[in-house]
Amino acid sequence: MSRRSTIYDVARVAGVSVGTVSRVLNGHPVGAASRAAVQRALVSTGYVANQHARRLAGARPATVAFLHCVPGDRLLADANVNTLQLDCRRALGDEDIMMVTPVAGGGPSDTAVRALAARLDDPVLVFSAPRDSTAVADLAGRGVPVVSCGVPLGHERRVSYVTTDDRDGAQQIVSYLRSRGRRRIATITGPMDLPGGVQRLAGYRDAVGTFDPALVVPGDYTFEGGLAATRQLLRQAPDLDAIFAASDTMAAGALAACEQAGRQVPGDVAVAGFDDAKIATQTRLTTVRIPWHRYAAQLTIQLLRRMAGDEPSGVVMPVDLVIRASA
Repeated sequence: MSRRSTIYDVARVAGVSVGTVSRVLNGHPVGAASRAAVQRALVSTGYVANQHARRLAGARPATVAFLHCVPGDRLLADANVNTLQLDCRRALGDEDIMMVTPVAGGGPSDTAVRALAARLDDPVLVFSAPRDSTAVADLAGRGVPVVSCGVPLGHERRVSYVTTDDRDGAQQIVSYLRSRGRRRIATITGPMDLPGGVQRLAGYRDAVGTFDPALVVPGDYTFEGGLAATRQLLRQAPDLDAIFAASDTMAAGALAACEQAGRQVPGDVAVAGFDDAKIATQTRLTTVRIPWHRYAAQLTIQLLRRMAGDEPSGVVMPVDLVIRASA
């Protein structure tokens, strides 16, 4: 069965932006040449005759889905992601595109997310897609424009993405800890099926010197995960003198565990995180700052390029070390 035409096919054939197509469909003023090009493209692509004809009657704007692949409670608890969604909504609104956030029934499992993705025809911004995500594979395979927030592991050549240089950030922060005389530096990793987990562990290994598996414990980006991981680290490597957690939320859990164990921070144990989330400011946490304010603009640019027919591409933004009292 052939793929159904979309508003993005119309824009590509007409040689105009998707916002211009949306304005024609919604009856807004558009130059005569552009309007004629869009009308010809509507006929040649079969757009008006197919499932999108209702948009002409209902005057609905073009939409983009923000598809998240993480548990809902984690999503709601992450202030950075909430800010990212709002910024994306504003940036897309400037292009006359509405962003929606569909929810996968049955939870965030890949099966549920894939079932949801199978119903999407509009472009998709994907957040926290796991390695070799079947949902991302399905979207890309059907020709749906997809842009991933973070490297889409296993789909790097098929999907555009915007990410930060997590490996360099982790290397910066571990090198800083070493420069402060720390020699037994432990790490609490992120999930290894997510790009941040992979890249931040790689940066740790780049800078730590001698790699000791006893100083590495997996985490899940939650406060409770950081708390449990630090307790495990203190049991199996009681001589550690620093902890680098792959997120600020886990680092906050590490601070709590050190306090409970009677370890002074930073005197006995230096603690550092990643993200520069609000909790990092509240706890005076040394961390790596992600330029969240630039994410929405870059995601929108990449999405518009994909909708215009450009080949997939990636944008990697630099990160900065932020030194505070914890290390």
